Amino acid sequence: MLSSCALPRINAQQRTFLDISLEFLGEYQLPKMKFQDTTVGGLSGITYDRQRDRFYVISDDRSHLAPARFYTLKLDLNNSKLQNAKIENVTFLKTKDGATYPKGSIDPEGIALTPQGTLFISSEGATRELISPFIGEFDLKTGKLTQNLPIPETYIPDSNNEQQKGIQNNLGFESLTLNPTGSLPASGEPIRLFTVTESALMQDKDPLEKDEQGNYKPQITKCRLLHYLISDGPPIILSEHLYSLSPYPPGAMYYGVTELLAIDQGGHFLSLERSFGLTGFGAKIYQIFTGAATDTSRITSLKGEIKAVQPIKKQLLLDLQELGIRLDNLEGMTFGPRLPDGSQSLILISDDNFQEKQITQLLLFRLKTS
Repeated sequence: MLSSCALPRINAQQRTFLDISLEFLGEYQLPKMKFQDTTVGGLSGITYDRQRDRFYVISDDRSHLAPARFYTLKLDLNNSKLQNAKIENVTFLKTKDGATYPKGSIDPEGIALTPQGTLFISSEGATRELISPFIGEFDLKTGKLTQNLPIPETYIPDSNNEQQKGIQNNLGFESLTLNPTGSLPASGEPIRLFTVTESALMQDKDPLEKDEQGNYKPQITKCRLLHYLISDGPPIILSEHLYSLSPYPPGAMYYGVTELLAIDQGGHFLSLERSFGLTGFGAKIYQIFTGAATDTSRITSLKGEIKAVQPIKKQLLLDLQELGIRLDNLEGMTFGPRLPDGSQSLILISDDNFQEKQITQLLLFRLKTS
């Protein structure tokens, strides 16, 4: 996150958003490899440990190729360039009983480091494999689960053959970010944690409509963003807001929110929207602001026109297709170390889906403030 002395000024024309931009500094591709008898791949989330100058990346392997796990990654950012990446350790996730997760019992996607040196990890949820969505706190050293966050009943898929509510298959908690409310990494320091569903809940999906020519009309996908407060007492949900996914890019077959990253304590975030279609992958980074958004936690369904609901405000920051490079399945995003000029680095990582034709791609940016 940005330190208080480095907070950007508010844009005079649009005071809702911070006056920031991104400068692309380079790409590094992690080679296909094995590490301690595990296949390194499916890296779908990344978080930075500033004290150790290391990154933790979560693999979305559902314990099929090896037990569910995260890796410790060292990045070489000499002269503001991504010159090397080295896997240093692998940590297997464990249940409260100390056992690794059985095959097909977890769908890890998001990861965020707390000031107390623990990790929150989200399991996206997969209805076809009967994997329930959850968000858990894990010990950084042992990988053992210490607590689960409450998940609203509206997010839990029903048991009917024709699903009526809850997350869609593989479209749940892909993103995860947190924002400490204090300044010291002390035990019990309150933490605000955020996640947004990759796509709409089943009960929020609007039916497809066709125009006079028989073509489907563009529609806005209504995702939900959850805001948790975690302190000494039981974790609680403070609020929920409507995140309107941008219209599908031309030719895209899949489109969704894959990452969320807190910028400050004032409700400003970066969001990563990823698409896939016949022409390959695409991605866009938005700046979003939650401050004026309506709390939707008591609204059962967001179908249809909802004039009384103020959605999260968003503004396009960068269309990554303008970089002129091949993009892969970008799913993770985090702030990294300070660059030599004192500016803040931003790193994105792609999930290669354990496919030979895909790559694990690391992209480095400079966050520029005015």
